Formats: sequence, structure tokens, C-alpha cells
Amino acid sequence: MNAILAFGTVMLFLLIGEWISHLTKAYVPSIFVTAILFLIGYWTFLPKNIVAQASFGPEFANVCISLLLVHLGTLMNLKELLQQWRAVCIALLGVVGTILLTLTIGTFIFDWKTVIAAIPPLTGGLVAALLMTSGLKAAGSTTLVTLPIAMFVFHSVIGYPLTAIMLKKEGRRLVTKFRKGELDDINNEQKQNAITQNSLIAKFPSGLQTASFILLRIGIVALLANGLALLTKNTINANVLCLIFGVIAHQLGLLEDNALNKAGVFQWLMYGLLAYIFSQLNITTPQIIGQVVVQIIVLMFLGILGMFTASWILAKPFKMSGEMAFACSLTALFGFPADYILTTEICQNVAQSQAEENMLVNNMVPKMLVGGFATVSVASVIIASVFLKLL
Repeated sequence: MNAILAFGTVMLFLLIGEWISHLTKAYVPSIFVTAILFLIGYWTFLPKNIVAQASFGPEFANVCISLLLVHLGTLMNLKELLQQWRAVCIALLGVVGTILLTLTIGTFIFDWKTVIAAIPPLTGGLVAALLMTSGLKAAGSTTLVTLPIAMFVFHSVIGYPLTAIMLKKEGRRLVTKFRKGELDDINNEQKQNAITQNSLIAKFPSGLQTASFILLRIGIVALLANGLALLTKNTINANVLCLIFGVIAHQLGLLEDNALNKAGVFQWLMYGLLAYIFSQLNITTPQIIGQVVVQIIVLMFLGILGMFTASWILAKPFKMSGEMAFACSLTALFGFPADYILTTEICQNVAQSQAEENMLVNNMVPKMLVGGFATVSVASVIIASVFLKLL
């Protein structure tokens, strides 16, 4: 396929998703629609490498995710990030609920290996699914090799609309409190801190503050974060370090607020990363799904039920609403960037003013981001490594 045609097709799918999300007032999330379009496309007429042909290959995606995470660090302060420990606990305990319910009830319905093969991709992203697939091949379990990848595809599609429903309920709850004056506008505090935070950058003449200067600084911060992850043998995930380093650089005044938007490339990088994520749907077929559809539906229902139960029970002790706690746990089904896109989409739709949107973003986005990192970036790899030994 011609590179320009491939690029146009990818953008068309993203556009259709955005338009449908807007027309349905975010009840149908854009990434859900785009994922379905890519899935149907791969099963019918799309070449498997269309995203790579559109220039959104793995190398570009690796650059995107590091730069985007550093950028997201410029949207929050260190105190705000540290306050999200509750979201981390809720997300991880939600995963525990998934594991417990699938291991207990699931093993009464299916054999041990089937349940073990399904849990890591159910509680994490593509990396966990690929690890389990490799482990099943090595163990000679050829009949189950397709299960982890099929589970990854299926639960991502289910997870998007379910999370959107929870976030919309939480957004409406917060807006109602905000309009009654029962919720502080923490964005005002951030604006007051911005003068101090950006003092180093403000000293440069405006003519020198170009997009390349912003990107260079973000790139250096991302390089340092990835370098530390490499030195510590990924003891702390590189993605987590990029977010933390972004927050620190912002606090020190080395990066301005909303850095990538000021450089004019935020949406471009986000679209590139999204396209790459959707390209992972090309590894399955209707035949593969058909072979394990019963196992997928039953185990996914049990897993999400376990997640819901744990989240709802723990929400009050952790001072969260049930909807927000469940949404944090659901990040295990997809992680970044879907958690960020879903949340900001809901914030834009629910809010009726810029102040309300800022309030929603400041209250919801950090929780969803750290929840996604705790589950997909960290816990899922650990779970997959442990469960490989149980096959």
C-alpha cells in the first residue's frame, strides 16, 4: 500500500472514532470505535503492516511514549503525583480480585492451564500476552497458544466502553460538587506555582523558545529516565520514570506547563502511539477468536467481576467513589495511552466550562495514569513471570 494512502487510512479511522465519540457525547469512546475499525479492517482488506507503512512503526512508538509521558509530568506537580498512592493501591488490589476469582471459580469450569494462560493478559497489556504465548509454546501447549493474544484483543475492546461509563458517572459527580462549591479548584494553586516553576525558561528570549528547544529538553529528560531504568535493570519501569522525571523537571523550571502542546506536536505523537497500539490487533483472526471465545467470555466476566468487587469494597476506605475506584482498576485492561485519552475525552464532554474541565482533569487524569502504570507497566509483567512457572 502506498505510504500516503496508508497514512490517510489510519487518520480516517482515528477521525471516525473522534466524530462518533463527539456525536454520542463520549458514551461510545473514540478508541473503542477505532479499535473495532482496525480489527474489522485487518480481518478483511487492510494489509497487516499498514501502520508501519504510515510511518508509525515501533521505533517511532518508543519515542512517542517517552516524550508523551515526560509531557504529562508537566501537567501535574510532585505533591499531586505522590497523593495518588490510593489509586495505585486500588488498581493493584483490583488485579488481586481478578486473580482470586478466576483462580477459584475459573478452575472449576476450565482446566488449570487454561486459567493460568488467560490471567496475565487479563490483568495487563500486550507484553504480558506475548510472554504467556512464548511460555505456552515452550511448554508445548499448542491448543492454548492463541488464548493470551485473543484475550488481549477482546478485553481491550470491552474495557474501553465500560471504563467510559464509570468515568462519566464520576465526572458528573465531581461537577455537581464543584458547582455547589463543595470541591476546591486545585487548578488555581497550579497557576500560582507556574510562575516559580517556569522562571528558568522565562529568562530565555522569546525568539529562542522554539519548538525544537522544547523537544530537545523533553528528549533529554526522557533520555535520563530511560538511562536510569537501564542502569537499574528496569527495577523501576522506564515509563514510570519518564512521568516522574517530567514532574521533577517541571517543578525545577526546566520544562514549561503543557510542553508538547506548546511545541505543537502533542496530537501528532499521540496519534502515532495510538496507531501503533491498534496495529497489535493484526496478530489475531476470527478463527483464533472462535477457538477460544467461550473461555475468553467466561474468564473475562469472572476477572472483571473480581475487579469490580475488590474496587467497590475498598473504595470507601481509600476515600474514593466506587466509580473512580473501579475505573482505576480497569486500567489493567489497556493502560497508557488509552487511560489518558478516555479520561480527557470524558472531561471535555462532561464539563460546561474551562474551569470545570480543568477541575475534572486535575482530579481524574493523575489517578488513571498512575493506576495504569501500576497494573500494565509493572504488575502485569511480574504476574506473567510468576504464572509462566505455574504452567
